[in-house]
Amino acid sequence: MSRVANQPVVIPGGVDVQVSGQKVTAKGPKGNSELDINSLVKVEMEDSSLKVASNNAEKKSVAMAGTMRALLNNLVVGVHEGFEKKLELRGVGYRAQAQGNKLNLTLGFSHPVVHDIPEGVKVETPSQTEVVVSGINKQAVGQVAADIRAYRPPEPYKGKGVRYVDEHVVMKEAKKK
Repeated sequence: MSRVANQPVVIPGGVDVQVSGQKVTAKGPKGNSELDINSLVKVEMEDSSLKVASNNAEKKSVAMAGTMRALLNNLVVGVHEGFEKKLELRGVGYRAQAQGNKLNLTLGFSHPVVHDIPEGVKVETPSQTEVVVSGINKQAVGQVAADIRAYRPPEPYKGKGVRYVDEHVVMKEAKKK
């Protein structure tokens, strides 16, 4: 059984958290965000931390308490520091260019790929082969990075494609005669 919910969510300096009923609002240097709490869980503010507890001893309620604790931690970390995913493009002629709320990708197809960036997520291209996705919502940042990677995932023979910076692609040996 997981004991994630037993740990309190520590609120760092510079972050203001308000708990009102089943809604938690956080304001920090990176922005504002809010989270609706599941009815099986209760959240209490103690000093500079949030305590999460299940309303009853049912298995589903205990599991949801751990989930809500993780989501609250992501909420607090997001408004304080933010989240970031780095992608790299490997392949001859593979390029990326950010223009406003669109990302133009050249990935070896007969047409350019244009990816629309949702609100609350920022995409930068420090170089033509690097893409940095950042924002305060961990789920949104991860989903945008996964969507960009899905256009051309790394292939196992030459390693060409879009990959996370820390991703290790296992290469296969070529066919022998």
